[in-house]
Amino acid sequence: MARTKRRGLVPLIIAGVLVILLIVAYFLVDSGLRAFAQDRAETEISNRMPASVTGDIDVTIGGTSVIAQFIAGNFDQIELTAPNLAVDGVPASVHVTARDVSTNTAKAIGSLTATLDLDQAALNQLVLASGTAPADAVMTLGKGTVAYTGTVALFEFIVGYSATATASAAGDTLNFTPTEVTVTSGVGDIDATPLVNLILQQAPIGVCVAGYLPEGVELSGVDISPERARVTLESSSLRLTAQSLTTLGNCTD
Repeated sequence: MARTKRRGLVPLIIAGVLVILLIVAYFLVDSGLRAFAQDRAETEISNRMPASVTGDIDVTIGGTSVIAQFIAGNFDQIELTAPNLAVDGVPASVHVTARDVSTNTAKAIGSLTATLDLDQAALNQLVLASGTAPADAVMTLGKGTVAYTGTVALFEFIVGYSATATASAAGDTLNFTPTEVTVTSGVGDIDATPLVNLILQQAPIGVCVAGYLPEGVELSGVDISPERARVTLESSSLRLTAQSLTTLGNCTD
């Protein structure tokens, strides 16, 4: 009787082992497909980026199973990392997280958030390229603020000054609003207070970045530290098509 019971258990044990092996094989295949899909995504995205963008992009597909997500026609999360990207020669470290990404590239991504890290030299290059800041303004990153120097014409004097400014982001523009100003040269015995007040009351230095971003991607925040200016971007309308990725925004006056 005991032997009969043991014989009856053998098919169940074999079936259990086969199920385990199938599960292991599934995840091994899934892992292989994940690596393939990630490599393919890196190639496709790199090929569809504007000619002005250079640098290697790493793609990571999240979620439990690439096979299941592919069959469902939607990927839970895709991350793109590019630590050494350059846009029109401006270097930056980029990290992008896209959620609810359809396998149909004609459909918009559910949500996209990105961070763009610029060092001090890159920030100054971006500010200079914008053409909206004083040509002689040189920005220095600080803790929560930026400092910059500049000059302004006052009668027959060329007055030098240094300023401390806070940074903010709105739409397609980085704004630097001066909060403190010190006159450094050029006024002689003239009271510099009116000039300081004039500089403080001027509109913020606006740096439009639309020409660096696909249409529909907007700035949502900026954080300044001595090491970098971190710009945060968001979009809920971007599509992974050649047209969407290569159609950049425009800066308007």
